[in-house]
Amino acid sequence: MKNFRMMFFSLLFVLIALPAYSAGRLTYYCSTDIPWCELMKKEFEKRTGIRVAMTRASSGETLTKIRAEKSNPKGDVWWGGTGDPHLQAAEEGLSQPYTSPKLKELHDWAITPHKATGGKTVGIYLGALGYGYNRELLAKKGMPVPKCWNDLLHSAYKNEIMMAYPSTSGTPWRDYNRSGLCPWRR
Repeated sequence: MKNFRMMFFSLLFVLIALPAYSAGRLTYYCSTDIPWCELMKKEFEKRTGIRVAMTRASSGETLTKIRAEKSNPKGDVWWGGTGDPHLQAAEEGLSQPYTSPKLKELHDWAITPHKATGGKTVGIYLGALGYGYNRELLAKKGMPVPKCWNDLLHSAYKNEIMMAYPSTSGTPWRDYNRSGLCPWRR
């Protein structure tokens, strides 16, 4: 099953990237785990003979880069990472529509962003997200143990929660957008 998934994603990447390349070279921004990024690059080069220049960065960093390149785009394909920055790029007109002939083989959750953006993004993987805490440290500080995400809004946690900066990482961007904590959504 794992090999089938990797082959499927490799083929999906090939189908997305083929129209984008020019002069036998493709610039690929990847926002997922490095082994997946490298596998996509290797398989695409092997199947097409097209050289790939890959840049691996978080979703937030890649969105910032694509925004900066708006008037003179350098990248051909942005693959992987959290969904919200891809949706934001689509909303800002930074990505182009593409419908893979394999789209109908995807799960509904993967097709939903494609429909919502007019074909400018698609879900490629789904993951769980949680938080961790140190019971001993909470007890020492007299703080309650959080039972759900909304508990983290309790005043006891003010200045106690750490997470990556949303401009450089897609995960907190997603969290802030959905929590109502982001100042740009108030």
